Amino acid sequence: MGFSMISTLLADKQFLEFLRLGIVYSHLIACCVAIGSVVTSDIAMVRQLFKAERCSERDAHDLTSLQKTVSWSLLMLWVTGFAIIGIDLVDKGLVYFENPKLQAKIAVVMLLTLNGFVLHSAVLPAVQRVGSLLDLSVGMRTLAVFSGAFSAVSWFYAAMLGVGRPLAWKYSLLELMAAYPLLIVVGFISMMLLTQWSKKTLEARENGWDKAPDVASA
Repeated sequence: MGFSMISTLLADKQFLEFLRLGIVYSHLIACCVAIGSVVTSDIAMVRQLFKAERCSERDAHDLTSLQKTVSWSLLMLWVTGFAIIGIDLVDKGLVYFENPKLQAKIAVVMLLTLNGFVLHSAVLPAVQRVGSLLDLSVGMRTLAVFSGAFSAVSWFYAAMLGVGRPLAWKYSLLELMAAYPLLIVVGFISMMLLTQWSKKTLEARENGWDKAPDVASA
């Protein structure tokens, strides 16, 4: 009886439309929470770098909280995303997977998830161990900056693909993904320059030098 009722509901197009709307809404909320948390954290970090200051214990706590929030948001995105795909698959069939926009979004979210594992397993423990991004070794600091730039760009790119319905079926996967690596490179280089300038400025201040280096010479 219960299975029969579920089958009847799934066959009702109006019910599926309302169900999809509710899932899309949850999907959007999870994305907004993650992007809001990432943007707030990134703004705070950039301000700190411009001031050439080390992280405090409060900042380390906020970083752990950010990691948990983003992880739960990413999990919610996967769950609701699979549900949306399942509903659309019932309505449109396997041809639905041929949509380049869907392929691009899945690719970005998969890369975002892999980057999340790197942040969780390598970057965050290293930052918490030394206490500040500026105190990391050159290699780990480079990895941390790259992962941070990758995360920020990926969240915004995934959101753009999610709301960009006019992009569906109009562009190839290559065209949709063309700007993605470029934005990551620009973000990475910009943050590396700022981080290097901040480190040199902090060292100059701690050593009592009168003149801090310019950003261009960092």
